[in-house]
Amino acid sequence: MKIVVNGKALETRPGVTLADILAGLNARAARVATMINGNVIPAERRAAAVLHEGDRVEVLAFAGGG
Repeated sequence: MKIVVNGKALETRPGVTLADILAGLNARAARVATMINGNVIPAERRAAAVLHEGDRVEVLAFAGGG
């Protein structure tokens, strides 16, 4: 199955969840915001958010500074 993560094509297995993608990216779940096809997915819904062919996922990391 093909999806797009942060603008890059990714081949993955059917039934993969947003939480699976984050784990594969080694993303710290508490420090990122996530979207699927332009819809914000809250942290508590990531494990249930099953991805489908052609979905576009955005993972946005928070950066601090001053």
